Amino acid sequence: MRSWPLWGEEEERNVLEALRSGFWGLGGKWAFEFARDFARYCGCKRGVPCANGTVALKVALRAVGVGKGDRVVTSPYTFVSTVSVIAELGAVPVLVDLIENGLHMNPVEASEIAEALDAKAVIPVHIMGMPSPMDELQHLMKSMDLAVIEDAAQAHGSERRGRRTGSLGTIGCFSFQSSKVMTAGEGGCLTTDRDDLADLCWSLINCGRTSEKDWYESDLLAYNYRMSEFQAAVLAAQLSRLDHQIEVRQRNYRLLLEELEDVDGIEPVRPPEGTTRFNVYTVPLRLERKRIGSVDKRHVVELLRSRGVPVSPGYTVPLHRHSGVVNYCASLGIELTPLPNAEAAARDVLWIPHHAMLTDEERALQIADSLKEVIKNIIS
Repeated sequence: MRSWPLWGEEEERNVLEALRSGFWGLGGKWAFEFARDFARYCGCKRGVPCANGTVALKVALRAVGVGKGDRVVTSPYTFVSTVSVIAELGAVPVLVDLIENGLHMNPVEASEIAEALDAKAVIPVHIMGMPSPMDELQHLMKSMDLAVIEDAAQAHGSERRGRRTGSLGTIGCFSFQSSKVMTAGEGGCLTTDRDDLADLCWSLINCGRTSEKDWYESDLLAYNYRMSEFQAAVLAAQLSRLDHQIEVRQRNYRLLLEELEDVDGIEPVRPPEGTTRFNVYTVPLRLERKRIGSVDKRHVVELLRSRGVPVSPGYTVPLHRHSGVVNYCASLGIELTPLPNAEAAARDVLWIPHHAMLTDEERALQIADSLKEVIKNIIS
């Protein structure tokens, strides 16, 4: 059996109920109820289910008015979808370098650039499940007409200053793709406190329809980006066990940090100050170049995998070096500049996935021992 995803009788019951209802898409209850419950879990009034996390970002941007030529500020250390949706809308991505030795874009720099460029939106990325530092962005959201779209694809259940991700900005965007801590293989959800935006997102996901018009009448050119009833039925069960799984991962994460505290050559990248709950979607580990030299992180990954550690090299190309992003920006007459902190993260940071922390303490200690052994051999 694969180590992820995990499922049980609740998923089976829910899927059978959805199957036997005869409503596999529109007209069923599961997608509506799941989105409502997930939004409440995040601390929001409204939830809108959709096909995947990429769709959630695209719909959110369009809902807040992002279109051709608008500037959208975001991070270069994220999955390419964060920028591809900006390009799809004809908007202009503005990439801001990371905090030094961190994985989040610098919030002070992002705020200054957004204000100076009169940006339409900012997308802070809750990378690895670690909530992005957002105080400056939240202030800007209130003081000027700037939308803050949270890329919370990896951050289900994480919290900053006691507030859940998905409730920290204008709209939160989540993914339920196969690697996520909640999954139905695919699926997404938008969360917000604003009824007008929730209604518009629903319309954009449902072919432009609204509750005021007949079924085949619409005012918008929009999409069919709906979540199926089967996906929602699975996700309802996944949500019911999320908090317990986060607790287990947090316990093993703390144990791993303790074991690696005095190890030279590798250092865990910790959540930013203000994080009050980290869902441990991924344990990011930074190679210390002063100790291990120029060894490629892919080689370290191979050595760890040979010892049974499920580890990934993670992002190896920051988005300002991604050929698709470079070519799109070039078509707009924009030459992307170096972002040294993002380049260092892509070169030096590897990931241990969340399911490796969803285990017992003995296995967590084995992972720590393997890390120590591999790094010790490289240094020696």
